Amino acid sequence: MKNSQEFAALIRSEALKMVTRAKASHIGGALSMADLLAVLYTGILRVNPLEPQWPERDRLILSKGHSCTSLYATLALRGFFPIKELETYACDGSRLMSHITHKVPGVEFSTGSLGHGLPFGCGKALAAKRQGKDRRVFVILSDGELDEGSNWEAILFAPHHRLDNLVALVDYNKIQSLGAVDEVLDLAPLADKFRAFGWGVREIDGHNHQEIRETLQSLPSEKGKPTCLIAHTIKGKGVDFMENQLLWHYRNPNDEQLQSALSQLASLS
Repeated sequence: MKNSQEFAALIRSEALKMVTRAKASHIGGALSMADLLAVLYTGILRVNPLEPQWPERDRLILSKGHSCTSLYATLALRGFFPIKELETYACDGSRLMSHITHKVPGVEFSTGSLGHGLPFGCGKALAAKRQGKDRRVFVILSDGELDEGSNWEAILFAPHHRLDNLVALVDYNKIQSLGAVDEVLDLAPLADKFRAFGWGVREIDGHNHQEIRETLQSLPSEKGKPTCLIAHTIKGKGVDFMENQLLWHYRNPNDEQLQSALSQLASLS
């Protein structure tokens, strides 16, 4: 692949094919975070595809585990496991389950029930601090997931322990499973809430690769504080008939829609 933009288009294409084959769900949220994953896995995360359990690796935790297709695609494209295995997604006996699972090389933690990733990430970050290691922990959360109270316990915990090796990336696409975020349970002003809890906060365009990369290269945003990156994104990003459409939280494409989506993405790579 030439760059992170091309990588993001490939991630989206593979995720779309997986969801279509399996007649599965959650493609909208998988597409919205593809650019974040593309940048993270092209020069930001310290990981080794040939040694997924390398002790000094950074940890990436996908708390929004229902959007697993984008992370599975990312890991396969980076060489953690064969790309051909993506064809088994959500099939009986496959390790590529329809919510993210640690049985897959490169996956740190199984998630599905929302609100578990950030508390787990806090534990990983605290352990690294106490061991004197410079490992970093990145947790990708959905905006709708922030309705879960367990996240706010973790948001309170992390600054208390000065976990400046912890980064929460909020995929703020503003649509959750059954409606717009501001209608279901309004999060605004989200940045002010994190700041009030003691976090360093940056708001970024979650589809602008240069901005994402420069921000991730300048961590922590404030010394001694965990960082929250609020990434403003578009649900279904990259496919015109999916963008900002609640319908694509649960719907899967038919063959004709898949070909249209793949054609659009091919023009971006």
